[in-house]
Amino acid sequence: MILFKIFISAFLINNVVLMRFIALCPFIGMSTDEDKSVGMGLAVTFVVVLATCVTWPIYRFILEPNGLVFLQLLVFILVIAALVQLVEFYLKKSAPALYGSMGIYLALITTNCAILAVTLEVINNNCVFTGKPYTFVESVVYAVGVAAGFLLALLLLSGIRRRIRTSPLPSFLKGTPILFVSAALLSMAFMGFSGLVK
Repeated sequence: MILFKIFISAFLINNVVLMRFIALCPFIGMSTDEDKSVGMGLAVTFVVVLATCVTWPIYRFILEPNGLVFLQLLVFILVIAALVQLVEFYLKKSAPALYGSMGIYLALITTNCAILAVTLEVINNNCVFTGKPYTFVESVVYAVGVAAGFLLALLLLSGIRRRIRTSPLPSFLKGTPILFVSAALLSMAFMGFSGLVK
């Protein structure tokens, strides 16, 4: 039950994009259509889950026992950058069209705030439901929840943008203004999930 609560909390209640306003660059840049959103969401999911699986034991079994905690930021960034390179190589070979459409945003996964935030949160914060540090399994479930929430946010905004393209709008709202208004309304809608899990 705790794992389910952790997932729902990360997925909906504390959605990384819509409630915590992290990773806004890919949220805006990669939500122009559903294919790009799914591609970016899956790439981020792969990187964030794998980064959590790699950084958690590095911190608990190497950095913390040897008094090297001050190196955590550097080590985590290196791990994330290596994983992004792995995703980039894979997409370039297996899905060149998606690789081309993602452009600069694929490389920017390295600096995606959500990935670094997840790896640091599971190390530095206690689980809100147990009050204890995250275990390895809880960390992975939290990472999956955050990644799924990121993918959901991208898909919702891409659907809204598709609808906006065919809707009549006043000229002063076209383009960026209606995009930000839509994102703000989406964020307000997610506030309704607060208190869903206790």
